[in-house]
Amino acid sequence: MPETGLADLEQRLRTIEHKLAIYELIASHPPSADTACAAYTASVYVPDGVFDRGPNLDGAAGVEDIASFITTPAHEAAIHQGLAHFCSLPLIDLREDQAVVTSYLLLLHMDGEGTARELPNHGVSTGYRIHRVVVNRWELALTDGRWKIERRTLLPADGTNAPRELLARGLSDFLLAT
Repeated sequence: MPETGLADLEQRLRTIEHKLAIYELIASHPPSADTACAAYTASVYVPDGVFDRGPNLDGAAGVEDIASFITTPAHEAAIHQGLAHFCSLPLIDLREDQAVVTSYLLLLHMDGEGTARELPNHGVSTGYRIHRVVVNRWELALTDGRWKIERRTLLPADGTNAPRELLARGLSDFLLAT
């Protein structure tokens, strides 16, 4: 194989490895949030990371504050009510040692007021309720060979312009990079 072909192949393999690592990082959010694993959360943010939940919800700055978000009594109560984070397949804009990831996150919980129904071979359930759908923008940095979160912005998909603009920005960045 010509040397330029080998270099191209190595670069393509690096890109695949980086994207796979980013997919795994984003996919780890639901299990870490739903088990209140603050140590894991702390391990995936840079020390001065930012967690921005928009103008109507509290956010956090700094890895300790971000990690403590999932150890609050309120979050623990949500877990005991059947909280389940469910993320979409992310769109990744990879640029050397920086990446921007755009995705959706659904917050589901058991519907305690629902009608109990049986599903063959799956038991009886009152079902789940989609509590909220949010748009995520994850700004990542490659730090000591590992992808970490510098800033995460999430906004509810509530029909306003801000979440739509966040999605459009992620798509536009991705298209410009390809």
